Amino acid sequence: MPKRNNEHLSIKDALKEFVETNRLEKGLNKVNAAEAWAKLMGNGVNNYTTSVKLERETLYIQLNSSVLREELSYGKQKIIDMLNEELGKEIVKKLVLR
Repeated sequence: MPKRNNEHLSIKDALKEFVETNRLEKGLNKVNAAEAWAKLMGNGVNNYTTSVKLERETLYIQLNSSVLREELSYGKQKIIDMLNEELGKEIVKKLVLR
């Protein structure tokens, strides 16, 4: 049975402790990366995005438009920087557009 803390914790600290204890950070990073992509790219790009996957430090984006894929490939580093800024830490180091 888990040990009970008699200290008063804020909700933020309690959730952070829960995530660390149960090793859920990788899963949350995957969800947060997909949400950051949708937020930063907007409806125009999201309409052509079929899949967003984060594996290790690489973000894989599946697009169904070759023209858009080529256009986005010119600004990969800028997109990586924007995503990491949105996420608040350096999670994405490589971007692969498919």
